[in-house]
Amino acid sequence: MAQSNIKVAVQKFGNFLSSMVMPNIGAFIAWGLITALFIPTGFFPNESLAKLVDPMVKYLLPLLIGYTGGKLVHDQRGGVVGAIATMGVIVGSDIPMFLGAMIMGPLGGYIIKKFDQFIEGKVKTGFEMLINNFSAGILGGILAILAFLGVSPAVDGFTGALVVGVDWMVAHGLLPLTSILIEPAKILFLNNAINHGILSPIGAEQIRTNGQSILLLLETNPGPGLGILLAYCFFGKGTAKQSAPGAAIIHFIGGIHEIYFPYVLMRPLLIIAAILGGMSGVFTFVLLGGGLQAVASPGSILAILAATPGNAGSYVANISGVLVAAIVSFIVGSLILKTGKQTEDLDEAARKMQEMKGKKSSVAGSFTKQQREVPASVQKIVFACDAGMGSSAMGASLLRKKVKQADLNISVTNTAISNIPSDAQIVITQEELTPRAQNKVPDAYHISVDNFLSSPEYDKLIDQLKNDHTTSKAEEEKRVSAENNTDSNDGLLKEENVFLNQHFSSKEEAIRFAGSVLVKGRYVEENYVEAMIERDNMTSTYMGNDVAIPHGTEEAKKNVLRSGFTVIQVPEGVDFDGEKVRLIFGIAGKDGTHLEILSGIAITCSDMDNIEKMVHAKSAKELMAIIQSN
Repeated sequence: MAQSNIKVAVQKFGNFLSSMVMPNIGAFIAWGLITALFIPTGFFPNESLAKLVDPMVKYLLPLLIGYTGGKLVHDQRGGVVGAIATMGVIVGSDIPMFLGAMIMGPLGGYIIKKFDQFIEGKVKTGFEMLINNFSAGILGGILAILAFLGVSPAVDGFTGALVVGVDWMVAHGLLPLTSILIEPAKILFLNNAINHGILSPIGAEQIRTNGQSILLLLETNPGPGLGILLAYCFFGKGTAKQSAPGAAIIHFIGGIHEIYFPYVLMRPLLIIAAILGGMSGVFTFVLLGGGLQAVASPGSILAILAATPGNAGSYVANISGVLVAAIVSFIVGSLILKTGKQTEDLDEAARKMQEMKGKKSSVAGSFTKQQREVPASVQKIVFACDAGMGSSAMGASLLRKKVKQADLNISVTNTAISNIPSDAQIVITQEELTPRAQNKVPDAYHISVDNFLSSPEYDKLIDQLKNDHTTSKAEEEKRVSAENNTDSNDGLLKEENVFLNQHFSSKEEAIRFAGSVLVKGRYVEENYVEAMIERDNMTSTYMGNDVAIPHGTEEAKKNVLRSGFTVIQVPEGVDFDGEKVRLIFGIAGKDGTHLEILSGIAITCSDMDNIEKMVHAKSAKELMAIIQSN
């Protein structure tokens, strides 16, 4: 358990680092393109336009990182104070302060967050704006001074040491050894953190001084993954062999390296192929003088070619490094696949990858394996999600119905993960959220589900509980009535908020449409729409049975004016992370007044016959009648 907790902590830290850089990759690319085009050795040398290069790398990029880091900690105010504090490290150094920004941005956000918590409820009416503005200015100014005097010199020295260290490794031919760390870390849990949290900032400094950086090729090189996938194309078996060609195209052209991770995990020895391929590629880059003038994100061959300096030697070096890495990993991977017994369970490998990846579904299954048996005398089951207003409410409604049908006297509630009560005995969450729930209540029995509307885990749990409980149906009905003591509001589902025969090109377009309906109906403020997008990016709002329920994050609850729903029928379907969605329920929940109708929707949607009826409904009234009949 301790090892798993350490892994989760490392993953969170690594993801936090990359989260400061990832949203600003466009700015890094813009700076790289301007550098590649207009510096004296660029494609189109232009002395005037080249003046953009230094200010962008010295001021713009660190400020964006600092602002983003502060905003991650404490929203807009955290971003502002983080940016002010970042100016201290920028002015105090002659080199780009990316690492300094990664320190001062979050620190600024943390300081102003603690200040706001301290004065909460203590400011007299009418003085709020005055206190808010002056507190941000004063604290930001103090942090900027401290950063200028102390943090900047320290980071300056540390960054310089890192650059010198890299130069020394290059000079002594040791840089290929970094693949021993980078390739396993990519597959396990730290690919974005390594690339965007560590290599990109140092690489940007090398670009500023040398015109290019080899560091930007270490993690992004698609060669090792391509070689492994090609080995599966020739020597794999079953579904792995059939799916490998498509995966190779997505990986090499699309730059989605994550797609080859499960193939490695099916045969762990393939990590040797990845390491040797990576080392061979880096050796080739060093030997031929390879490097990039901008961050290549994602790690596609197209992105690498676009960021390659405009001379024949650089193109030869970079292309050769990718090809050599692919050839070596292909040869080693083929030998591994041809010898020994293959376990071609791609689904299991994908699940294992999600457990270890530390990104979308970090280490979800590792906790489940180590859990105890279902507790004896269960009295409280909690269904938890990020915000506690949508998916957990639907899941709790379905499980509550099953508990009632089984005559079990057990409380079934839903809540946000951050609010899970300490006395919860069983906690049910989406697979991606299990580590967070585990950290919140480590002594509870945790169950992960991926299909909220028809998960087999519900019936399995009920069977286990029935063997241990004698119940009173009357007591259960009384308890359920008390739990659902919210104002019934049949007006929440309105005919004007039901939309038939809609077509969307992407899930984001669909979510924005649902959000705009809620805004127009004055259920939510406008910024709730962005929170709906953020919530789905954190954990998919796909519920199973062709249903999605986009809603805001926990923090966005403050932007909900009143409870409301929109129902959107998409007969042809829209893709939600590989799942086809034909019914979308946009949700805004306030003070639990939406839970009763949400419960009805959950029960209705648990039956695929009802789904088909709603998808083929010819009028809003007909669709509403199907929901209200349950």
